[in-house]
Amino acid sequence: MKAQIGVTGLAVMGANLARNFARNGYTVALHNRSIEKTDALLKEHGDEGEFIRTDTMEELVESLETPRRVLLMVKAGAPVDSVIDKLVPLLEAGDIVIDGGNSNFQDTRRREAALAKKDLHFVGIGVSGGEEGALLGPSIMPGGSEESYRALGPMLEKISAHVDGDPCCAWIGTDGAGHFVKMVHNGIEYADMQVIGEAFDLLRSGAGIEPADQATIFTEWNKGELASFLIEITAEVLAHQDAKTGKPLVDVIVDSAGQKGTGRWTVQSALDLGSPTSAIAESVFARGLSSQRDQRAIAQDVLAGHEQDVTLGDDFVEDVRQALFASKLVSYAQGLDMLTAAATEYDWDLKLDEIASLWRGGCIIRAELLADIMKAYSSDDKPANLLFTPSFSEAIAGAVPAWRRVVSTAVSLGIPVPVFSSSLAYYDGLRRKRLPAALTQGLRDLFGAHTYNRMDAEGTFHTQWSGDKTEIEAVSTH
Repeated sequence: MKAQIGVTGLAVMGANLARNFARNGYTVALHNRSIEKTDALLKEHGDEGEFIRTDTMEELVESLETPRRVLLMVKAGAPVDSVIDKLVPLLEAGDIVIDGGNSNFQDTRRREAALAKKDLHFVGIGVSGGEEGALLGPSIMPGGSEESYRALGPMLEKISAHVDGDPCCAWIGTDGAGHFVKMVHNGIEYADMQVIGEAFDLLRSGAGIEPADQATIFTEWNKGELASFLIEITAEVLAHQDAKTGKPLVDVIVDSAGQKGTGRWTVQSALDLGSPTSAIAESVFARGLSSQRDQRAIAQDVLAGHEQDVTLGDDFVEDVRQALFASKLVSYAQGLDMLTAAATEYDWDLKLDEIASLWRGGCIIRAELLADIMKAYSSDDKPANLLFTPSFSEAIAGAVPAWRRVVSTAVSLGIPVPVFSSSLAYYDGLRRKRLPAALTQGLRDLFGAHTYNRMDAEGTFHTQWSGDKTEIEAVSTH
């Protein structure tokens, strides 16, 4: 008996994906650097399907049918390269090496190019849904060659989450496209969680609404346009009491949020692409600030606040809901705009409607609004920006007055709302007729002769600032 797929790296995610394959009728070869994890999986879950136990990489490769499919579930970075170096000499032309971790997409592009020279396929797949999703059906975003997807895709589609009968898995594009899309997914996830946190802080610090009562509010919000996995679990966390103290659990948890890197990568990649992702960037910076606990402790004694008393209206909770929805839309719009920029830069044929469909189930940012995003990008008249879609532009226009009230209230109260405010600034920046970038370009021309364009004439110009300040036509150095 030969296995249809092999999995090396049997920590929780790898083990759960292996179990998922087995539960769906595939024979799975298991390998781990420490045999104890392999044996533990077989002891606890060996009855869930057909497994083949292997002790060495050679045994793993030998146990697989051709073309061989080997899924690497190891820590991103050097460990992936180390496993590849051991695995590749054992493979034959046409075999497929799959990286299911959160690898940087540039590493995936490099590895795909290197293995292609050896007539091997390298597939970077984004897997979203956490431990539960890996077992019960994640959202899967595979890159690599179309040829590799023909051999691998049906298996991935079968184990993925399904919405309305459709798999939350589809071929994304060549080389690193799958890992790039997963990275942007995670960036949106960062922003989504941050605006939820800002809403919580406003309701608690501004309106004095305790976590248990907020749980009821978030549960109600989850029945409307905000309906999503993150809103659902926010209600669950806020409702939970700490068994030791009897306090709300959220009051016991240290207010320092961790991060594993994909949010930072999203912002770094956005800077490289010149794509404005201010909501995602501010959410990454907010986590960084939360971790500077020593500085924050000093600041509480030395930095003045001058907060103002604000009388909150009866509609404050509804205002926060609308501001949350508008900011959430902006984070999606910025993420999708970044995907458009990446498609041009890296020659990927990214189908935004299909990507939105993959995010409807299994993944962390699954939300009701993704169905409308699918419709927006599946039409012949695709929007240049998600916010330009009539249904979304109308919804956000209706939320703007509340959005402005919430941001101004937060500023008066001294409550930081970096994503609420930066998202509003992005919205205003898009719609404003003139931006101060004209002055910025004038300054650049004065100190660096970087030239400028005129509103009333074609061509590129430079003012001779150190001379008689006359204007000359110049070759652009933008």
